Amino acid sequence: MTEAEQAGRPTGTPEGTDAAGGTADGDGAVKGRRRLAVLFSIAAFAYLLDLSSKMLVVAKLEHHDPIEVIGTWLQLDVIRNRGAAFSLGETMTIVFTCIASAVIVVIARIARKLYSLPWAIALGLLLGGAFGNLTDRLFRTPGGLEGGVVDWIAPAHFAVFNLADSAIVCGGFLIVILSFRGLDPDGTIHKD
Repeated sequence: MTEAEQAGRPTGTPEGTDAAGGTADGDGAVKGRRRLAVLFSIAAFAYLLDLSSKMLVVAKLEHHDPIEVIGTWLQLDVIRNRGAAFSLGETMTIVFTCIASAVIVVIARIARKLYSLPWAIALGLLLGGAFGNLTDRLFRTPGGLEGGVVDWIAPAHFAVFNLADSAIVCGGFLIVILSFRGLDPDGTIHKD
């Protein structure tokens, strides 16, 4: 007999809930709040790290020659990207602003039923990265939803990116892994 069956709930339901999804004990609500705290802590950390790094590189590196970190393989070079990755869609800045806003809304809706720590980490990374780039689009020149995102990490033969982009990619990669493993944000495991 599995631990879930011994606790009186069917396999696949989050710990602290019964078969109908109601709280079997107060522990489920506490765990849900803890997962939200993890999500928002990671989002705040990712956002503040991205924001402070952008402020530093704009103040110290913009309008200067690139700094070689590892020869020409990795440089620090500030650019203002009004498009998406690889500077695609530079005339569609408002569309990317709307997409970032939609991502934030979707994460807020998912967070209401969040009982999985790995999902909290993944969504926190996505949320922090989305807010980081959205802040640039709202407040950087020319402003009004069309600001250029500050990108500054420049590997050879690859797109220039920033820490918000890194957080988004890591969060997205983690979500793909969790989905393939069958773990849902509510803590249930599904088998397809």
